[in-house]
Amino acid sequence: MDSLTHIVLGAAVGELMAGKKLGKRSWLAGAFFQTVPDFDFIAGIWCTPAEDLLAHRGFTHSFLFIILMAPLFSWGIMRTKWGSRTSVKSWLFLATVEMLIHLFLDGFNAYGTAWFEPFTHHRISFNVLFVADPFFTIPLLLGVGWIIFFSRIKTMRIKISLAISVYCLLYIGYGINNKLIVQSEVKRTLAESSIKPRRVLITPTPFNTWLWYIIVERKDDFLTGYRSVFDTTSTIQLTSTPKQHKWLEGMVPREDIAHLVRFSNGYYAMQKWQDTLVLNDLRFGKMMGWEDPDRRYVFYYFVNQPDNNQFLIQRGRVQGWSLQAAQKFAQRIFHAN
Repeated sequence: MDSLTHIVLGAAVGELMAGKKLGKRSWLAGAFFQTVPDFDFIAGIWCTPAEDLLAHRGFTHSFLFIILMAPLFSWGIMRTKWGSRTSVKSWLFLATVEMLIHLFLDGFNAYGTAWFEPFTHHRISFNVLFVADPFFTIPLLLGVGWIIFFSRIKTMRIKISLAISVYCLLYIGYGINNKLIVQSEVKRTLAESSIKPRRVLITPTPFNTWLWYIIVERKDDFLTGYRSVFDTTSTIQLTSTPKQHKWLEGMVPREDIAHLVRFSNGYYAMQKWQDTLVLNDLRFGKMMGWEDPDRRYVFYYFVNQPDNNQFLIQRGRVQGWSLQAAQKFAQRIFHAN
């Protein structure tokens, strides 16, 4: 999830777990511990764009990292002026729980989270929540804001923190339910069309859990489309994207391409934009693809121009957004197809 979500949820969990002993300091401690796994952004200073893709949500998002670092942070905080307000065991418990929550939440995004590094490079992606979902984050932000600025009674702060935690679990459950609805429709569509896929990936579109992006892998191509839980028609429009993996076969092996292929978990397709060879990671969708299925993919890497690939994911996500685009996006979600 985005940093703001981790900070406010970390503060709420900190109040719930340590508010009685630490008071307001529990907010800062909780927010800090839940942000620790994202310290991997520092690696981006030295990494190439392709290397940074694997460094982010890599080892710092693993269970081994928590096992190693939670005791270290607990020992370090005990040496501060206010660290002695509770025991080292309490600090260890708080640090461990907060970082585990971070890993748990990130596992629900499409990016992938390396829970089991360095023993395996496999990344966990449940594809239930978009990395930034205002319907998930804003209630958390309002609840923590109330705790910080208006609630002076400890019991009330604990109740609000508990409500925040319950809301998070309910929202995740709601997202899972919506995905199952769409998954059922996709299975029916594929069966009716006699399509036998190798794999199917279903993940939410930006900022919501109502409109879902679909990838169907076949031998030589990928079929992509969109489905809202509010759609009433049975038709799911699927557009073909040839894999064209053969365009990489004649190239000299390159580390950056190997990183991208591994990062994509196989959901990549090659295209040529005039004279430029482009590698697309299909998991992140198309730029306004719900409006025009022939749009370019959000994630694209210039194979012939490796130094021209800064902000790999972000550059495609922000292209094309405007007030009018947001209105069309809302119409696609809520107006039955």
